[in-house]
Amino acid sequence: METDGNRAWSQVDQQDVRPYMVTGGRTRPRHTMRLVSLLAPGSSPPADPLPPEAEQAVALCRDEPRSVAELAGHLGLPVQVTKVILSDLLDADVLSIQISETSPSRDVNALEALLVGLRKKFPDAA
Repeated sequence: METDGNRAWSQVDQQDVRPYMVTGGRTRPRHTMRLVSLLAPGSSPPADPLPPEAEQAVALCRDEPRSVAELAGHLGLPVQVTKVILSDLLDADVLSIQISETSPSRDVNALEALLVGLRKKFPDAA
């Protein structure tokens, strides 16, 4: 391993190890979440001090529900790592998954826009 001066770990090595440390080595969340799943404040305040990434996720969801993809982007972490962090917050009731009353499949405008886009991309399709 190449060292950076007297440091045992290079900046690149630290970036690779950091997500592993944030999740305690876990690679799969306990809760199923999609990229578009919305998270909102839960019913319980955090019991213990949260890691910085978890604290930031809670703060981002405080004012409005945020999607998993949006949270991953704000945290600057891979989506899978973000899902593990969010899953822990769901377990502690610090965050909750918000169920939308209007799903994209029920939204006629979204379906029409999708149809227009598909017709443009595939003009030969019936």
